[in-house]
Amino acid sequence: MAYPLDHLVLPVANLSQARDRLSCLGFTVAAGGQHPFGTANACVFLADGTYLEPLAVFDPSLYEEAMKALNSFIRRDESYRTRCGEDGFSAVVLATDNALEDHENFEMLGLSGGRPVEFSRPIVLPDGRHVQGAFRLAFAADLRSPEIFFFTCQRLVAFPSDRRSLETHLNGVIGMRTVVLCSQTPKSFAPVLSAATNISSTRRTAFGLSINLPNVELAVMTPDGVEGLFDYAPAVPKGALQAVAIVFRSSNLAVTESHLAANGITYTRKQERILVKPAPGQGAVFAFEETE
Repeated sequence: MAYPLDHLVLPVANLSQARDRLSCLGFTVAAGGQHPFGTANACVFLADGTYLEPLAVFDPSLYEEAMKALNSFIRRDESYRTRCGEDGFSAVVLATDNALEDHENFEMLGLSGGRPVEFSRPIVLPDGRHVQGAFRLAFAADLRSPEIFFFTCQRLVAFPSDRRSLETHLNGVIGMRTVVLCSQTPKSFAPVLSAATNISSTRRTAFGLSINLPNVELAVMTPDGVEGLFDYAPAVPKGALQAVAIVFRSSNLAVTESHLAANGITYTRKQERILVKPAPGQGAVFAFEETE
């Protein structure tokens, strides 16, 4: 069974700055949450069930302890921050029902990104109630490119199902359409993409390759392709794979544009898309398209 996209991890230097930036872009940002290994987030939940996870280091001592304990999530996060900086787009996360089985598969394929991680954390609901969420993660990575990693997420204790107040956004966004990765050699990363998504086949495109997940498209493009479609020239090292852009679905693009303009967000129009380049607190190109 093909795995759907669960969420995207966006490292940030400052969570307050990220919250302000995402709010100005028109997103509703959830209350902050803290992980037991020294990171904290302030998520943006979308009506299609996916979400963005801006992620900051809030407790350096816990973070360092997790590094020494070989916590795969923290080791990958630290590697990304060292190589790519504090603001970016580090991980693509797929939903699974069996992370331990995924880990065994990644190891068998020689694509393991480290041992599984299991943790729980409190979640603050819009009405102020606190509930406990629990998760198990399995990691896939191509060791040639530490600029990105993938993991599957099994929700042992799931998020509350009713998040409507958090899934309503002033910019009209209702979901994601495409997650865009970039490489000078897209085909060479097909194995790790297939392993992480549990989809064996990829589709060739004019700019690279594409995988149709159950809920979004995962596209890998050459730098020329990214620049041609998004007016953004990513600095991707030779032989590397990086996550560079997110295409959102808007219920009304005029509403999206109006909100961006009212909040002083610099943007451009290209064909049927609105494009916002990366900025502090927003580590990827944000593109907006009107849903069909």
